[in-house]
Amino acid sequence: MSLKKSKVLRIVADEKIPFLRGVLEPYAEVVYMPGNLIDRDSVMSADALLIRTRTRCDQSLLKGTAVKFIATATIGFDHIDAGFCRAENISWVNAPGCNSSSVQQYVIAALLQVSNDNKITLCGKTLGIIGAGNVGSKVASAANLLGLKVKLNDPPRARIEGSTGFVHLDEILETSDMISIHVPLTMTGEDKTFQLFDKALFSKIRKGTWLINTSRGEVVETKAMKEALQDGFLTGTIVDVWENEPHIDMELLRRVTISTPHIAGYSVDGKANGTSQIVRSLSTYFNLPLGTFYPPLLPSPATPDLFLDGYGKSAEQVVAQTVLHSYPILEDHGNLQRSPATFELQRGEYRVRREFGAYKVKIRNGSSETISILSGLGFLVQPEG
Repeated sequence: MSLKKSKVLRIVADEKIPFLRGVLEPYAEVVYMPGNLIDRDSVMSADALLIRTRTRCDQSLLKGTAVKFIATATIGFDHIDAGFCRAENISWVNAPGCNSSSVQQYVIAALLQVSNDNKITLCGKTLGIIGAGNVGSKVASAANLLGLKVKLNDPPRARIEGSTGFVHLDEILETSDMISIHVPLTMTGEDKTFQLFDKALFSKIRKGTWLINTSRGEVVETKAMKEALQDGFLTGTIVDVWENEPHIDMELLRRVTISTPHIAGYSVDGKANGTSQIVRSLSTYFNLPLGTFYPPLLPSPATPDLFLDGYGKSAEQVVAQTVLHSYPILEDHGNLQRSPATFELQRGEYRVRREFGAYKVKIRNGSSETISILSGLGFLVQPEG
């Protein structure tokens, strides 16, 4: 689309979208706002919205406005009323896969933290993955490197690609030691995921299972999860997404093993990818010269170089030390446990977290297996001695 030269392109953007300020100003009038305060009055004359999950784009926000284009810097898009946008000829895009490596890092760190704390060896255990899209597939690849037996459940993919490589949900529930959820939130239809994990489903789960949810809070019914923990169907849970965020259930918060404030995908790399994708999409729609935009400089991690000695350690122990150096997941858990009322603040002011590829690992006495796993995860590995 091309605007007339006499008309200034007007954009309303979530102020927490990183690396965005200054990028669009040469070509547009940009207003930055907190995502949850973007309302109908503020978007009345806007041509485009750049948002995250906290802005609900539906009739109450958009009806009668000038909005023609919406881009969300997130994988999920359940906050966009696609039917209404289609009826009103409003184009919208999300950022598929932008933070998939970040969520992979989160899930692998969670598994290794659980392994450390409970003296569990992951190799040989079964990980059931529900939802094998961009994120689930990357989690599966990393889990395979660690020697986990991976089972995938993804009915939409199975219908298109055939059943080979996929299993029924019941098999995931009955045979998995750990289950990781990576589905979109779908309210109706054949692939409905809203409260997929309810009391009936938890009753089918093998007792002693660990559950990880980094998808959407509404995929798991809170009351049913608490009962599953109480009755022993779940040994423990890693919960990053919650029903009714940011007003999370305090009883569930006390019961989960690892709790975080919806930041699994919040690596700097994932944020940069998301911003890049929405700027490029906006550029295509409005014919702006930003079709190859990517943030020029990402902040380095505090300690990008790691020196390890693998003598007397298993490959899994060395990998755990390395992964948990890149992402000490218990820091986020501790922050949320101490101050659940600052859930949104913890998200909005999240620290610099870089993915595996930002770290250089120098390792002495590292086995070929250890080096292969670390390299496969994306670390820059330099064997010594």
